[in-house]
Amino acid sequence: MRRSTRARRSSGNARSKRLLAVVGTLVVFGGVVAVTQISSAQDRRPNSPRPASEQCVQPSPGATAPNGGDSTTRTWQNGRWVRNHWGDGQQSVPECEDGKDGTVGSGSAIACPDVTAKLPEVPARARAEVDRNLAQLQTQIAEADRRLAAEGNKGEAFIRNSILQPLAAKRRAVLNRITTAIDRAGPRPQGLAQLAECQVQPTGNSGGGDSGGGNSGGGDNGGGNSGGGDNGGGNNGGGNNGGGNAPGAGLGVLANNCDESQLQPHDGFQTGNRCVSTEFGEVGAAANNPSLLITQFPDQVGQNQAFTLRVSTRNLIRDRFLAAGQGGYYVESSLLNDQGLVRGHFHTACRMLDSLTAPPEPQEVPAFFVATEDGRGSAQPDEVTIQIPGLPESGTAQCAVWAGDGSHRLPMMERANQTPAFDAVRIEVN
Repeated sequence: MRRSTRARRSSGNARSKRLLAVVGTLVVFGGVVAVTQISSAQDRRPNSPRPASEQCVQPSPGATAPNGGDSTTRTWQNGRWVRNHWGDGQQSVPECEDGKDGTVGSGSAIACPDVTAKLPEVPARARAEVDRNLAQLQTQIAEADRRLAAEGNKGEAFIRNSILQPLAAKRRAVLNRITTAIDRAGPRPQGLAQLAECQVQPTGNSGGGDSGGGNSGGGDNGGGNSGGGDNGGGNNGGGNNGGGNAPGAGLGVLANNCDESQLQPHDGFQTGNRCVSTEFGEVGAAANNPSLLITQFPDQVGQNQAFTLRVSTRNLIRDRFLAAGQGGYYVESSLLNDQGLVRGHFHTACRMLDSLTAPPEPQEVPAFFVATEDGRGSAQPDEVTIQIPGLPESGTAQCAVWAGDGSHRLPMMERANQTPAFDAVRIEVN
């Protein structure tokens, strides 16, 4: 009798374990197949086909910020804040669960590059001195934070001149001491001086003025963004469907809408084998078409060494960003402002080239990617600095920059023989 009872208990325990294993598998599977929806709450499309239960799941590979940072980071450049959207707005799971959306909240703090992560193996003889100086760096940041909290309301020029610049000078002195200490006992570390500059970044989670305007757009998000254009039909307007009968074409046009396509309608997310019926929208005059150029870049960098690219744009109003990771991809028609200039942003990506004689595989995730939107831009050239935290592999990197309209398409040009707004450079990574 006792053996039979133990057998029943053992059988019951086995069934319970199998049930828990099945439930655990279903939970993991559900997390894998769910699609990430993120970015500013003001950008959320009310008719998005993705249910709320699929939020806060693992984003696509390479889509989030390096080292687990926020999906949107800000840097202070040339008298204004520059917003960088990693992975076109795809958040990490912890960021999503914390309710962060990269917008400015009620507080700000000093954010500095992580020096410890950039150090080589510290020789034992230098360890104590290096640790003392690393602690000094933290003390400097804490002091700058206290001053920011007390006097940050004096304006951006004050923050730059009285807090950030003095902090950078102090950090350079400490970084020089760290470099010297390691150099006395082992190989000299490279690139530490580049870690001196810090920025002010938001700490709150609320929305606010800094993410409004062109980024979130309010009423501007209606119409082309969520309505009609994504679903075929209404966008195609009767006479526009003429196929080979398009007036004056004489080219036997095969299709100009998705009516006859065998593919599913595109849904605003980054999915292939779909048909996009959103209208192209507005194209400017040739003299107003956007252009850009990489104006400064290193020829060579070390592996995992931070570096910068300087990008100059013309005729690109950088005030429109519909997060692709949240359903804003190819859903809005191109828009011009009152001066006939394209509204959008620009992208920067660096990828490692496996070959210099054959084109790279197009589906590979780049080593670095960010979309930049800062509310500026005009008919006159101006510059933005892109901060790249380092590339993890040695070899030849191709770093490219290209303009995007609000919904991430390369802006249209008036003529076929105009060069679109893109540039690329190659950088050796040792």
